[in-house]
Amino acid sequence: MDERDVTLDLLRELLSRQRLGVLATHGESGPYASLVAFAAADDLGRLTFATTRATRKFQFLTAEPRVAMLIDSRSDADLDFHRATAVTAVGPVAELEGDARDEACARFVARHPHLAGFATAPTTAVLALDVQTYYVVRRFQTVTELHMR
Repeated sequence: MDERDVTLDLLRELLSRQRLGVLATHGESGPYASLVAFAAADDLGRLTFATTRATRKFQFLTAEPRVAMLIDSRSDADLDFHRATAVTAVGPVAELEGDARDEACARFVARHPHLAGFATAPTTAVLALDVQTYYVVRRFQTVTELHMR
């Protein structure tokens, strides 16, 4: 198994275990970070999340679609510095519509059934981060870049 396959396996495991990530956006007033629930596509090329259109997050995404999402395995313990894995997914975000929205929303709700009412509300945007690159940091300083596109 080559390094890419090992990294993909590590990503699959982490993205299936973790349910929340930190979305980093940027707007006129500067950088902004938001906690978001997400669902990963089977090929790991897309991370889907939802937000109300009235949020600062949505306004920033509309103005500047390039974002980063951090997903990690920390447990808030001292050993995390040496054992935790942190993944940053980088790429553009777009609001999904029509069949693409319905399919992504179904995947999102399957992962987060308690958010079904929120995800399907007419005021909620279902968004896709099309991952161009994953930056995987393990053992405090081992960094791997995985280009998806």
